[in-house]
Amino acid sequence: MLELHNLVKAFGGFHAVDGCSFKVEQGQILGLIGPNGAGKTTLFNLVAGAFPATRGAIRFRGEDITRLRTDQRFHRGLVRTFQIPHEFGRLRVLENLMMVPPAQHGERLLANWTRWRRVRAEEERVRERAWDTLRFLELTHVAEERAGNLSGGQKKLLELGRTMMTDARLVLLDEPAAGVNRTLLRKLEEKIQRLNRERGYTFVLIEHDMEMIEKLCDPVVCMAEGKVLIEGTFGTVRSDPRVLEAYLGETVGEPAA
Repeated sequence: MLELHNLVKAFGGFHAVDGCSFKVEQGQILGLIGPNGAGKTTLFNLVAGAFPATRGAIRFRGEDITRLRTDQRFHRGLVRTFQIPHEFGRLRVLENLMMVPPAQHGERLLANWTRWRRVRAEEERVRERAWDTLRFLELTHVAEERAGNLSGGQKKLLELGRTMMTDARLVLLDEPAAGVNRTLLRKLEEKIQRLNRERGYTFVLIEHDMEMIEKLCDPVVCMAEGKVLIEGTFGTVRSDPRVLEAYLGETVGEPAA
């Protein structure tokens, strides 16, 4: 599904991502962990197209997308969410979902006059898809609420819902647990698992909540200082001395100074 080959992102003399290589297989939920400053979000920005790569290559479903724009990657089924949700706060929750599908005829002014029946029929299909998404996420009770008034957990569910309004093949989730209470977090985990198992979504998940990583992710990739430190099962990664050193800042087994 996704292949990263010796990916580098340099800001002047600093390499935020420094030679990252790994693969994501179709149907996986891959966990991406590492201490703050490890380069995880920068890597997401490279894959999504927000930053150009300094060196290296990105292949998505067999196609080299290294030089494609963000919108071109989106139309190929590669979408992302953000650690801080980017909802349209003054629009209703339902409207936040309805505006996602690309190339809607109603977006063209002339079509609203000359092809209004087609525009209306398409809008009704999009509306029904949005309601199906809200039912799946158990958010129908806030459909008419302004999105800016939602709780942190509800906004994360809405972000996930917006990926469902596309033809997503791979979803990059950036810290979905951040700012979410435990009750909504369990619901968010369940929805991710169902999208993976029932609808074939592939996920790459950045997260600091190790309970969530253990529950959802296999394999797990740990980054440190812009590089891939280790890849394996959660148990293998968690027990590796290099991972403990990266998180704790001291070599395991050596006495502290």
